Amino acid sequence: MKIAAVTISDRASDGTYEDKSGPAILAYLEEAVTSPWEPIHKIIPDGIESVSTTLKQLADEDGIDLILTTGGTGPSPRDLTPEAMELVMEKELRGFGELMRQLSLKEVPTAILSRQTAGIRGKSLIINLPGKPASIKTCLDAVFQAVPYCLDLIGAGRIETDPNVIVVFRPKAK
Repeated sequence: MKIAAVTISDRASDGTYEDKSGPAILAYLEEAVTSPWEPIHKIIPDGIESVSTTLKQLADEDGIDLILTTGGTGPSPRDLTPEAMELVMEKELRGFGELMRQLSLKEVPTAILSRQTAGIRGKSLIINLPGKPASIKTCLDAVFQAVPYCLDLIGAGRIETDPNVIVVFRPKAK
């Protein structure tokens, strides 16, 4: 099982500020995931080309099962992660973005500005998360219950979790 955390930020990629979002994703996974997994962490600049190229490489060449991006989902001119996702994903999973926004709105009214989405490319599940570490936890708590089963359905690696951290849903066999 390979899981990538991709920070999408001009300023973090050029060293203007420390990336705290990618490490927040990895910390969440270290706490939640109990099955063996290999972490990959990348920091790339904003932009359609940089994001789409990175996501294609991770999915198609590196065989990453789960790709979690952070950043680039707001309304500012350089926030182009959803546009890059449209070029990359084969199937969109709109429910992920809808749920993340709905729960984030309980914490901050500007969550309505976020444009997170999720989708599938081959055997990779890609989820776009917001850029703030606290929002990342809120969003992962919301959607991670469905992630292992989604990975099962697309033929990706299997994830087991600590039920004290996150209880996942898998239908019972008949």
